[in-house]
Amino acid sequence: MSELPRYEYVKLADAIEADIASGKLPQGAALPGERAMTELYGVSIGTVRRPIVELRKRGLVATLPAKGTYVIDMPKAPGDGSEPRQT
Repeated sequence: MSELPRYEYVKLADAIEADIASGKLPQGAALPGERAMTELYGVSIGTVRRPIVELRKRGLVATLPAKGTYVIDMPKAPGDGSEPRQT
């Protein structure tokens, strides 16, 4: 069975998360504004807004009204000690 296609906003959220994980967007860095992201990724403004919500749910970014969206945390890598230990 083939893998189901993913929504564009999920692909964009995953791409931004990968940029955060790689250090391209370090903690404290501001994400580009919504309009800049529409041009950068070639998507609509609605498609840009949904990944920001998804990244907030993942605990990776925070949005400050009239200031922008900033990276607040790094994604956790598997086996980095953040998971409970099995005894």
